[in-house]
Amino acid sequence: MLKPPNDPGPAPANNERPIGELVHELIEDGKAYARAELGVAKAMATAKVNALKLPAILFGAALVMLLAAISALAYGVAAGLATLIGPLAGGLVAFLLFAAVAGGLIWYGVRKLREHL
Repeated sequence: MLKPPNDPGPAPANNERPIGELVHELIEDGKAYARAELGVAKAMATAKVNALKLPAILFGAALVMLLAAISALAYGVAAGLATLIGPLAGGLVAFLLFAAVAGGLIWYGVRKLREHL
């Protein structure tokens, strides 16, 4: 029969831990790192949104004012033409004029879009 050795070998050091505990700690550290990275990404996105919030509101207000100005111009053209050719014909001519301008802008935009695609 075999006898156990008299010298059991060097005793394990106090700082050695089981593999399962090390793997668990590694997973927890990875989760904490991922949460920190997600927090940084959220903070960066929030900062960018906050920086763009006021300019977006101002551009929206400017768009509303621009639409009001175009409506006033269209009404002025229709009212001016109404004195020359009557109210219905003046409104129709103003409509056709502004529709032609909008159609031209759409045509030009589609042409430029096709050039870049």
